Parts: sequence; structure tokens; C-alpha cells
Amino acid sequence: QVQLVESGGGLVQPGGSLRLSCAASGFTFIAFSMNWYRQAPGKERELVAGISSRGSSTNYADSVKGRFTISTGNVKNTVYLQMNSLKPEDTAVYYCNARRSSTGTQYWGQGIQVAVSS
Repeated sequence: QVQLVESGGGLVQPGGSLRLSCAASGFTFIAFSMNWYRQAPGKERELVAGISSRGSSTNYADSVKGRFTISTGNVKNTVYLQMNSLKPEDTAVYYCNARRSSTGTQYWGQGIQVAVSS
């Protein structure tokens, strides 16, 4: 059974930091690129950050470059999103995504709320 379980969200003040985690199970983790998307109220879901299978490259949305860092490691089959210098416009539901480009297979987590407000 495929599972992507996000954790680490919550309410933080502007300028603060949060680290999201996504624990993956039920599929061959190293064969998939791992991504974080977000969706704010009334907006389309957007790609925030991605890391290639085996972790050789990363990519970021322009709006988060220099503030967010995606990584794997520490705990096996887990991907992280370190979010620093958070802004109110970062408020959204964040989703973990796993995608295997060779087959088009992808999986989604249930989403986790991040709210940036004073």
C-alpha cells in the first residue's frame, strides 16, 4: 500500500521557519522524483520544489528560491522541505508528491496546512 504522510505544518509568524517531512512507503523510493506542491485558497496547485530520483538535482519555484530547501536522507525514504523566511503568501496546503517519469506513475500525500500570520 502506497503511503505519503506529511508532517511538520502549522502556524508560524512571518520570518519564521518550518520543516515539512514526508514519509514514503509502499513503492521503490529511489526510482521516483520527490516533489512538494502547494495550493492556496482560490489558486491552482503549484510546484514548490523537487528533487530527482537518487537526489542528484533539485529545482525550485522562483518564489521560494533561496528560502526553501528540499532534501532527502536522515530517515530512510523521507523527503524534507526546510522553509525559512516565511511570508504570508506562503500560506497554503502543502502536498508531497512522488513521480516516476518513465511510467507516468505518481502518488500524492493528503496535504498539510502551513499558515504564516502574525
